[in-house]
Amino acid sequence: MTDDQKDPQAASPETPQTGPSAPAARPLAGAPGGRDRYNGGWFRLFHPYAVGFFLTLGGLTAFALGVAVVTLTTVIMYLVFAIFAALGLDPLVRFLMRRGVRRGWAIVIVFAALLLIVAGVLWLVLPTVVTQIVQAVNGLPQLVTDFQKTEFYAWLTTNFGTSVSDILSQVRTFLTDPANLLNISGGILKFGLDVGTGISGMVIVLVLTLYFLASLEPIKTAFVRIAPAHSRPQVAEITSQVTSSIGGYLSGMVVLAFANSVVALLLFLVVGAPFALLGAVLAFGITLIPLVGSVLFWLGASVALLLTDPVAALVFAIAYLIYMQLEAYVLTPRVMNKTISIPGGFVVIGALVGGTLLGLLGALIAIPVTASLILIYKQVVQPRLDAAL
Repeated sequence: MTDDQKDPQAASPETPQTGPSAPAARPLAGAPGGRDRYNGGWFRLFHPYAVGFFLTLGGLTAFALGVAVVTLTTVIMYLVFAIFAALGLDPLVRFLMRRGVRRGWAIVIVFAALLLIVAGVLWLVLPTVVTQIVQAVNGLPQLVTDFQKTEFYAWLTTNFGTSVSDILSQVRTFLTDPANLLNISGGILKFGLDVGTGISGMVIVLVLTLYFLASLEPIKTAFVRIAPAHSRPQVAEITSQVTSSIGGYLSGMVVLAFANSVVALLLFLVVGAPFALLGAVLAFGITLIPLVGSVLFWLGASVALLLTDPVAALVFAIAYLIYMQLEAYVLTPRVMNKTISIPGGFVVIGALVGGTLLGLLGALIAIPVTASLILIYKQVVQPRLDAAL
């Protein structure tokens, strides 16, 4: 009997050989490490032309997204402002709900009060403010002339020579030319377009605020359901803390800014400052800036009063400085007692970054956003890092 007859399987070319001396098996086509990995398939992505094509396509996609974001900046601003306005009004809605008012009626009451306040400001304050702005612009040359009659101007001239007089002469020449003022504002047409855009933007923000305020709970529920089921309780708790803190902070900032504007109006009336109502409106807007808003208004108002009446400027500076201490140590702790406390350094950094990116709105929302990030770090990231030790 031959060897082939003794072992038929050994002679079969399809029977794989085993043992230490058997040759290595050929990988299947398309398997990892197989020849197709080098001759085709995904390796084609590593071809220079394919790599360049996909990189170019990715770059063009990123560029298109960037252009879209820049184009939609105004819309994004409206959305952000409306969301934070809704979060700021939500504590008032919850306050009414704790008094037995249903949420739907509470939203109607709060939003109706907001509309009445906006309408009252537009009807009572805005015409007076516009009149005072026109009077202030027309009275700028006379303001320079009155400043030259003060003792402070005499002191500047004595110590710095005629250069002060030359500077004031150039300022008066610039202010007496209406064309220069129009160039500063961009022209009458641009100013009219800006006013129209502002009014339409206010209407859009009010509508979006009402929508977000009415849909806040479903939005929070939908956001929580994005997380895995085992993490939803923690996500729901953090979301509730973040929204409550943001709402409390924003409503507290509005209350403090309103208190600043009332105090500024009373002080302006006491010292006999011109354009008192305009100064109060500026105080409300400037003191919304966290941490430094009150200081900026104090410095600016004191310098403005110094140009007309040094005694009035001194009285205002001392009285408003006393109020700033009262606000820092009495009003702010009481108003902000339910918000998240963050280190002062983060407050400054957050306000600078937010103000640079989004202006006054960015400076206003930067603090609660920073506080929310710190809260998420403390409750999510830090426990995981500690558990990894």
